Amino acid sequence: MKADETTIDRRSFLKAALLAGGGMILQFHWPGATTLAAHLPSETTASEPLSLNSYITIHSDGKITLFNPNPEFGQNVKTSLPMILAEELDVNWEQVQVEQADFFPERFERQFTGGSQSIRRAWPVLREAGAAAKQMLLLAAAQRWSVAVNELTTDAGRVFHSKSKRTLSYGELASAAALVPVPKDVKLKDVANFKIIGSSKPNVEMDNIVTGKSLFTSDYKREGMLIAMIVHPASFGREIIDIDDTAVRSMPGIKNVFIIEPLFEDYKKNGFDVMSYTKLAVIVGTTTWEVTQAKKKLIMQLTGPTGNANNGKPDFLESTERHYADMEHYSTLPAKVRRRDGDPESAFKNAARIIERTYTAPFLVHNTMEPVSCFAHVTADHAELYAPIQAPEFIISTLSARLGLAKDKIKINLARMGGGFGLRAYGHHLVEAAVISQKLSAPIKLMYTREDEATYGIYRPSYRATYRAALDENNELVGFHIKAGGIPESPLHENRFPAGAIDNYLAEAWSVPSAITIGAFRAPGSNFIACAEQSFLDELALEMKKDPVDFRLALLQRAKKRPIGQRNDYDIDRYAGVIQLLKDKAEIAPKPEGTGRGIAAYFCHNTYAAAMVDIGIKNGEPYVFQALAAIDCGIVVNKDAAINMAEGALIDGIGNALYGEQLFREGAPQKSNFNSYRMIRMNESPAKLDVHFVENQNNPTGMGEPVFPPTFAAVANALFSFTGKRYYKQPFVKQYVEENVPKGKA
Repeated sequence: MKADETTIDRRSFLKAALLAGGGMILQFHWPGATTLAAHLPSETTASEPLSLNSYITIHSDGKITLFNPNPEFGQNVKTSLPMILAEELDVNWEQVQVEQADFFPERFERQFTGGSQSIRRAWPVLREAGAAAKQMLLLAAAQRWSVAVNELTTDAGRVFHSKSKRTLSYGELASAAALVPVPKDVKLKDVANFKIIGSSKPNVEMDNIVTGKSLFTSDYKREGMLIAMIVHPASFGREIIDIDDTAVRSMPGIKNVFIIEPLFEDYKKNGFDVMSYTKLAVIVGTTTWEVTQAKKKLIMQLTGPTGNANNGKPDFLESTERHYADMEHYSTLPAKVRRRDGDPESAFKNAARIIERTYTAPFLVHNTMEPVSCFAHVTADHAELYAPIQAPEFIISTLSARLGLAKDKIKINLARMGGGFGLRAYGHHLVEAAVISQKLSAPIKLMYTREDEATYGIYRPSYRATYRAALDENNELVGFHIKAGGIPESPLHENRFPAGAIDNYLAEAWSVPSAITIGAFRAPGSNFIACAEQSFLDELALEMKKDPVDFRLALLQRAKKRPIGQRNDYDIDRYAGVIQLLKDKAEIAPKPEGTGRGIAAYFCHNTYAAAMVDIGIKNGEPYVFQALAAIDCGIVVNKDAAINMAEGALIDGIGNALYGEQLFREGAPQKSNFNSYRMIRMNESPAKLDVHFVENQNNPTGMGEPVFPPTFAAVANALFSFTGKRYYKQPFVKQYVEENVPKGKA
């Protein structure tokens, strides 16, 4: 089969149906979804809900609607996905509209936004869907005009017969097309003929966003709805024994105060069932303000440290100082070997010189723009939720078990997320809201304050990585060793570059137990290990008296000519290509006077990304004056959206590398809002941002995460270029101030 052809069978396109009043609906199989022919209605009408995964509707007026199952939190899938559909359909972009599908487990196996997979997974299916619908419209026109289908062409939502100069709109043909059998084989457009894909289209939600329409859970209202807030222990490792609510109950607007157990003790958690505490105090009232004030008056009785050897948590209250000491200690102990190539022990034993460096990073807070929230109304036989969540399918089983309701009795309406970055992959807020509503037999909206979210956990872990390189008497690299761990998990990706390029290679992992809950953070693990790896490669190149960029390219060439191992998870040519693009663009990008320049490249989430930053001093602190990204994500669907994500990742990476840090004292998080937890501010963002894409015809991959990891390393390498000193501890501004600014001047 040719690259531009595909096969569609009844498992992929289950049914083409005629809409009441005219029009066509094409129902198709979404990536990862289950074929549900048994759930198909015998007839389809405009008013009946469809028990299918997703579908295209062509209305009699020519409008095309796509229902999107993936949650939207700013990455712009609600615009980019229909662009793919519109391209293959040959319609004007103005004819396309998209609607967000709510969570529907009978239709979808994987309604998940994360891992930078939305476009990658939807690409073949949406192209096939659009091409199949177009072919059915062509067949309907051929039947009507009694002509051969190969005499017809399409453009801008119309079918043309050039010989007779006849034309019909898709809307005029839709009802007839709905009666045409779904074609088994369709030809996809040649990439060279794309008109919509590769262009820039504005966010379809833009008008709603800028005019303040109710899109987020924070805005949601329901008649009779009460406001609920949680109160959790101030320290990880403690639990609630009892509460004194005497002062709270007499406060204005307060309706109830009680303790909930979000998950039953015997419930077997899945990977996304993160609960920081077994019990939470709840205050319910009329307004957010009244409940917020009441929280200040609640008195809690807490246990001491709850950890022990059986639950894998420490029996002491943790502190940042202890964290770093523990990581240093664990890094000296025997670790789990994740990969071994050649004989690394002999390479280091016989080395003429060994280069060793250690890098560390703190816990990080997600700090989404919209704090966690959820609406819930649970009755005896039904539960309805309206919530921002990246992975609704992973929380439905938890809700069912906790509420005692069958899954088909639980409806989750997907709200637009005011930021995610991994935090909203976890559905603790849905479970808490549902349990509260069930207890009260009333609709409630659970609201977290910024302080609640910043101190609840699900942080990016704290990490440490030690790199060693063995050099022979000719100053050539003969051995490479990485030993990486963290609290409470390791960031190691053992099969990524430079694995495969070095004869003697060893990768080991370790971890430190902790009571602090952690979770996915933009580009999990990669956001740290890329910084450590790419910093070390820069240092190693300088020790070997080689240009850092040329050194990376030489390693990739070595891997290409004589690859080591069978598990290398990167494409050598694409990796080298994105580094070369960065090098080319950097050479023509003027470096601001008085700055240092750093570069880095990394592969994760199926995408190759490289970053460059120019750093200097502004207002007495390091400041990035210019940032540049080079990216190979295959075909770029929506160019402006891709650029926006890359620019956001650059700024986010710079901000976290320079400023991000959560501290602990006796188990208690020390930073709870933006007055203490420093985020990058508008006047600290680079004055110049530039994004470039490798042009190819590879299928598209993700954009939300891959630019983030190399940005950390580009900042670290630029700091060395500027100061002549290597910074090993994040956040870098803190280390810089401690070492360069006299006490009392910071």
